[in-house]
Amino acid sequence: MTAATSAVPALAPRRAWLTDLPILLVAVVWGTSYLAAKGITTAHTVIAVLVLRFAVVLPVLAVAGWRGLRALTPAQWRGAALLGLVLSGIFLLETYGVVHTSATNAGLVISLTMIFTPLAEAAVTRRRPPRAFLAAAALSVTGVVLLTQGAGFSAPSGGDLLMLLAALARTVHVLAMARMKSVDGADPLSLTTVQLGASVVVFALLAAIGTGASPWTVATAFGAREWAGLLFLSVFCTLFAFFTQMWAVRRSSPSRVSLLLGTEPLWAAAAGIALAGDRPGAVGLAGAALVLLGTAWGRRAAG
Repeated sequence: MTAATSAVPALAPRRAWLTDLPILLVAVVWGTSYLAAKGITTAHTVIAVLVLRFAVVLPVLAVAGWRGLRALTPAQWRGAALLGLVLSGIFLLETYGVVHTSATNAGLVISLTMIFTPLAEAAVTRRRPPRAFLAAAALSVTGVVLLTQGAGFSAPSGGDLLMLLAALARTVHVLAMARMKSVDGADPLSLTTVQLGASVVVFALLAAIGTGASPWTVATAFGAREWAGLLFLSVFCTLFAFFTQMWAVRRSSPSRVSLLLGTEPLWAAAAGIALAGDRPGAVGLAGAALVLLGTAWGRRAAG
């Protein structure tokens, strides 16, 4: 990384790709998660679906990482739990947001993390990000606007505001993972497990006070298609995504990670074209090209 974006040393091209590729895969699965989430979630079942989504993978994580969990210091437990509280807020905002807006709008608004993160990182470190990086991020956001216009952007709604708050929460989460000293030295699997555990506690408490349908009621009503969607959200969009994000942010910079995750709307559009029959048209295809161009430019500018 350049000194203007992060204290992380500059990455060699080969090592950079080894770090960037898993993050791009996270963007792919998150992009396809909108269709999966909208297919199994309603406003009345958001909390129940979140409880099930996290609870499915938590026992597996706890068993697989038991030795690492026992090795965590009290400070690391507290730090990871705090990150889990932020993570639970992200999922609440995103899931309610997706329910109350279109997947296209959700992808556009959440992509603003690309802009929020380098600005927030610059404010925290008091180091101005390179102009080329900011220009690349702006180019990517412009591409997202064109992409979603081509795919059918609808008038803003309350769900869009929730997605905007989710983008801000994502920025906080990425910066906190990179800068919290209390979690230094802990392995990503253990930290991911504690974060997801803290999130399950939050969702379970909300379910216990009667926020929407109960997890048991929703689970018994699910068929094979709904369970397949839930397992996709649990294993790939939750377990793989946040483990990879925590691993990568320590080897790159928060700004670079957010730029790569900012390709999420591109993959959401690709999923819509492949699975839902969407037709973005020439404007949408031009936007997709700008997203790819902006991301490639930003990778070079960031280090």
